[in-house]
Amino acid sequence: MKKIAVFPGSFDPITLGHVSIIKRAMPLFDEIIVAIGLNADKNYMFGMEQRVKWIKEIFKNDSKISVQSYKGLTIDFCKENKANYILRGLRTASDFEFERAIGQVNRSLDPNIETLFLLTESEHSHISSSIVRDVIRHKGNYSILVPKEVSV
Repeated sequence: MKKIAVFPGSFDPITLGHVSIIKRAMPLFDEIIVAIGLNADKNYMFGMEQRVKWIKEIFKNDSKISVQSYKGLTIDFCKENKANYILRGLRTASDFEFERAIGQVNRSLDPNIETLFLLTESEHSHISSSIVRDVIRHKGNYSILVPKEVSV
């Protein structure tokens, strides 16, 4: 059985922390689907097409990585794509509490899909997409927080 992981998020925009998690997870899985969720309650800075384009460009030489967008529950997306793992990165203790609760709900919805957590490397633990968006809004140097492919 192929080990397929879904790495869900809004990736608005993708950060160096996200890229680090994906690259470190690559040896663990046969395939990683970077799943860009669509949340009607969120106001995105970057359109779905732009976010998909950036991620595809970043991982263009990595055949294990694919990019898809989705609506609805992540657990349903996993089932549709025959993924048996959900990959999440943890930056802080509050991330853990939030992700633990979601992981437990997902496990109750489908006990065959495991949630795996990777700790963000310390040099990236201060980076979040919301901080990057704030830096961009205020015309700061965001290039130190995102992959080179992300340009606005």
